[in-house]
Amino acid sequence: MAYCGDDDGAKGVAAALTSDVGFEPADAEPSRIARYLEPFALLMGQFAYEGDGGPEIAYRFERFEK
Repeated sequence: MAYCGDDDGAKGVAAALTSDVGFEPADAEPSRIARYLEPFALLMGQFAYEGDGGPEIAYRFERFEK
């Protein structure tokens, strides 16, 4: 689950809470990135609750070796 922010302490808490509920935290860096995360969350909600597939949906981020 992606998160972002400018306060390292708060980001540590967000990462720990994300892990506690079973997700892998992905640091998206500074808070200016929130403008990209918020529409992504809306898109996932659209797929889950207004799409044909129902709420059983997931995403993940992959990093490929260079």
